[in-house]
Amino acid sequence: MKGKVFISGPIQGMETKQSYRETIRRICVRCGYEPVDPWQREKVIYKGTEHGWWQKVPAADFIRRDLEDIEKCDILIAYMPKLSAGTCMELFYAKMKGKKTICICKIKNPSPWIITHSDIILKEIKQLEQALTKS
Repeated sequence: MKGKVFISGPIQGMETKQSYRETIRRICVRCGYEPVDPWQREKVIYKGTEHGWWQKVPAADFIRRDLEDIEKCDILIAYMPKLSAGTCMELFYAKMKGKKTICICKIKNPSPWIITHSDIILKEIKQLEQALTKS
């Protein structure tokens, strides 16, 4: 393996739209990277169908685990089809820890914070394989 890749992306408001993670995971494996996806560990607590579910999530625990996972990874891939506070925080944290950051950003006019903390910005997931191959 070339290293570990943390898969970051929005969850809140997209609980039933997490298929992008599997696409990114497959690309990572194909390029020789080990994917680390917090969704695999945490999806059982994200029951987005229940009203008010978000207030019942043990936030401090899963945030701590996510940050620990980022520290163990070489690259962070941030998927941003829309603005996500958690994804932005993970992107910032990874950059502050000296990790390589790749952002797949579908936002028309992304914040300077996203641009500054992304080593590579892609428009589509299909561009990821080429970016990882060059890494």
